[in-house]
Amino acid sequence: MPSLKDIKKRIGTVKNTSQITKAMKMVSAAKLRRAQDAVVSARPYADKLLDVLSSLAAREDHDVHPLLQDRGRGKALVVLFTADRGLCGGFNANISKEAERFIREKTDGYEEYELMIIGRKGAEFLRSRRLPIGKVHENLTGKVTYQTAALLGQEIVEGYEAGSYDAVYLVYNAFRSAISQIPTIQRLLPVEPRSVEESQHVAQYIYEPNRTEVLSQLLPKHVEVQIFRALLESVASEHGARMSAMDNASKNANEMIRKLTLQYNRARQAAITKELMEIISGAEAIK
Repeated sequence: MPSLKDIKKRIGTVKNTSQITKAMKMVSAAKLRRAQDAVVSARPYADKLLDVLSSLAAREDHDVHPLLQDRGRGKALVVLFTADRGLCGGFNANISKEAERFIREKTDGYEEYELMIIGRKGAEFLRSRRLPIGKVHENLTGKVTYQTAALLGQEIVEGYEAGSYDAVYLVYNAFRSAISQIPTIQRLLPVEPRSVEESQHVAQYIYEPNRTEVLSQLLPKHVEVQIFRALLESVASEHGARMSAMDNASKNANEMIRKLTLQYNRARQAAITKELMEIISGAEAIK
């Protein structure tokens, strides 16, 4: 049985841990509010741009631009968004497992898959699974800017146009609430055509100054916007998951402190009772 000193020392350690988890929860809560506002602001533009381009892809000849071309089922690039830090529950593990499942099951029928990973934790997880990792980008989620997404988008577009891969998928946690993040797999390239019903009027687009110029500007911008949205969704989900995890950790620490305090009081009472019995026994022996 542990001594009173050991129990008291453990209570102090758990209290210090509780203070840390409470502080981390407050920091994540503050960051979550800003990240949530950014996600809510970016969603309408990203959704509408995707809708327009999906409609355009259903009406245009796919040979008019490389980013519209469906080149078969050769090699796919999977861009995985994770965090650089842990202590956020199952946030990193869940989305990494989703990417692993997507690749191993060859969900969309491609012969080869390659990973581009945003975030150190995802790279650590999937390296141990011996999956083909092409490139890892770290320290991008601390402060998300459109410039960061634009650079990633340019890198992906250049690889796709060069024929390094035939499709691009984004795998990220879509933010719903502080306690709900939904693993999402989105095909980024080639742009997936929107289904057009027979009864639906098929609109014809007029391009100004010309079709080539408009598509060459709009399609790469679409890639950048969708990556920017995925970054914002992932960061908001990370803060929500960390806030929830630290809240649970604080509650567990408080419960442990309660149990240790009860154990300490019982041990202290037993020690006092033992000393009293020894005194009484000594007094009786003297008589």
